[in-house]
Amino acid sequence: MKIKLDTDSFSIIGESPQIREVFDIVGRAAGSQSTVMIYGESGTGKELIARALHLNSPRAAKPFIAVNCAAIPHDLLESELFGYEKGSFTGAVNTRVGRMELANQGTIFLDEIGDMPPVLQVKLLRVLAEREIDRIGSTKSIPIDIRVITATHQNLETAIEEGRFREDLYYRLNIIPLNLPPLRERKTDIPLLADHFLKQSNGSSSSKTISDEAMNVLVNYSWPGNIRELANFVERMVVLSIGSMITPRDLPDKVLGEVPREKWTPLEKRPEPEGNPAQLLQQSLKQSFHVGIPDEGINLKKIVEDFEKELLIEALEKTGWVKNKAAILLNLNRTTLVEKLKKLKITNPS
Repeated sequence: MKIKLDTDSFSIIGESPQIREVFDIVGRAAGSQSTVMIYGESGTGKELIARALHLNSPRAAKPFIAVNCAAIPHDLLESELFGYEKGSFTGAVNTRVGRMELANQGTIFLDEIGDMPPVLQVKLLRVLAEREIDRIGSTKSIPIDIRVITATHQNLETAIEEGRFREDLYYRLNIIPLNLPPLRERKTDIPLLADHFLKQSNGSSSSKTISDEAMNVLVNYSWPGNIRELANFVERMVVLSIGSMITPRDLPDKVLGEVPREKWTPLEKRPEPEGNPAQLLQQSLKQSFHVGIPDEGINLKKIVEDFEKELLIEALEKTGWVKNKAAILLNLNRTTLVEKLKKLKITNPS
């Protein structure tokens, strides 16, 4: 399925396997009415993916309403989402329509859902179950037809264990989980993104370029702020750099200090390992786990369990012990992963 990823107001750029997998999920999930939970670090483009889901859905011509649950004070969030009737509280001089009502027949995107207070989690659960809302101060329910997409950078499973997030709401929202990789895990997309932001920043007043050496420094930097940080960084370099080409000398110490000088050599000039990632992994496993069979024999079950345990722990550590992400990384169902963890007695050490 071909999906639309560009509009006048936003674009999603990338060709790495990681981002292509995201595009594939967007293409398959966009046409459904199921809730989608987008996971990703700050700055990875969660709202852009939510907009892509809306843009490729049957609701594309209807409203897309975005609400950042962390940016609105908790005592105001309820009225923002559900609206209120005139006279329902001091200062309510007029009736106000809430964001959910504004999104009727369209999509509402609830960013940073992990920051929603428990009392509103109950109300959201009712919206998902009954498909109706209650304005503050009203005794009449209003039916609505909305698709709900949420996003978070938090580990909601931990939030559930700590009593900060409702487990029943989590299962309602997490029907289709979508994991956005951080920029450091999709490095081959950095040159494409940097060139895109460079064209945006250049405008019609200049035509600066980025040298191969400077680009490779950018590729090897960790980008803790992800795509948002890269966009701001490129704009700053266009303004502050001297000359028509941005070189390593134009980059700040923060970036240069993290990347060893030997990695400044452009990627295309460095030899790459032969074989695809799967072949390289198989070679590594053969080297690491070739034990041979002695005359007295081996305990095959124990060796296989030890190997499986190592892979499970590595996947969990790589994903911050978020079971949904680890299951996707291992191409397993979450239920299967949980069963394996119980069987092998694997628990989060923290």
